Amino acid sequence: MVFDVDELAAHAVPSSCWSPCKAKVYDITSFLQDHPGGDDIILKYAGQDVETVMKDKTEDEHSDSAYDMLDEYAIGRLGCTENIARDDWEAEDDFDSDATDPVEDLKKRRFMDLQLATADANSSKAYHLRQVNQPRHLTDSARLFGSDYLEVSTKSKWYVVPLFWLPIAFYLFLQSALQFTTPLPLFMVDPTLPSSGLANLSADSLFKTLNCFFIGNFIWTLFLFHVDYYLSDKPIFLLLHFLLHGEHHYVPMDRLRLIFPLPVVWHNIGRVYILLHHTQLPAYLKEMKKYHLAHHYKNFDLGFGVMSKIWDVIFDTVLPV
Repeated sequence: MVFDVDELAAHAVPSSCWSPCKAKVYDITSFLQDHPGGDDIILKYAGQDVETVMKDKTEDEHSDSAYDMLDEYAIGRLGCTENIARDDWEAEDDFDSDATDPVEDLKKRRFMDLQLATADANSSKAYHLRQVNQPRHLTDSARLFGSDYLEVSTKSKWYVVPLFWLPIAFYLFLQSALQFTTPLPLFMVDPTLPSSGLANLSADSLFKTLNCFFIGNFIWTLFLFHVDYYLSDKPIFLLLHFLLHGEHHYVPMDRLRLIFPLPVVWHNIGRVYILLHHTQLPAYLKEMKKYHLAHHYKNFDLGFGVMSKIWDVIFDTVLPV
């Protein structure tokens, strides 16, 4: 298990005492009462790297057997604390991120093999989120699956999204509007929309349908803004988080993975992601492009807006750029 350095602060109490040493993390809670020097000295340095302390002759230099005993309490290792995203990042019109060396990245961060996107080891939720939100740049797309069929299903050209989903979205919108006018049979019974109903759509039914759309959009946006906070720390959920959206943060300039995989689910602003990342834009959208890139390269906890900052204003997550 790979842990993030920020997690250690939550384990600096008698009931949960962790300490790193030589990049390994140890849970020494059960050893507190047995420590020959008393538990006070351990708690004094709880959550901090104790390598220097254990070698300090003025404190109490530890023997080799002490290090052997310490290994019995190892629960994982400390992950890389260096951030790629930084607070002083500024977007430029011709912005292009530096290329990432996949071999060095894996060796240094021990998180993901960018040549075959598989985890090197299980990681804690905190370390997972830290690494997922540190953007890398590859000349080619990272490979997610060994199977060619599964692999191709994770990539989408920008035009595939509107071609596939706009007709479906339009059909469902009309079906919803008709439901407010007259009851319809189940889709499996009769998927066709009655032409008489379409001709008699009322303003009231369209208004109700639009209300449902905006309520759904609000719920979806609320979920996106807080998904990291409520994300489970179980490996299966961390994997799903990476596949559905984390990969886009991990390699944000990958032209073929700016949206959710088409066979899985559609990101309703996927085509906008394409625009903001890779095309020449009018002045307003150019500013929104800088704003969105700052979400990736400056502070992933703020600046969620893509086409507008309205939700960031509502949820108090506006990112100064």
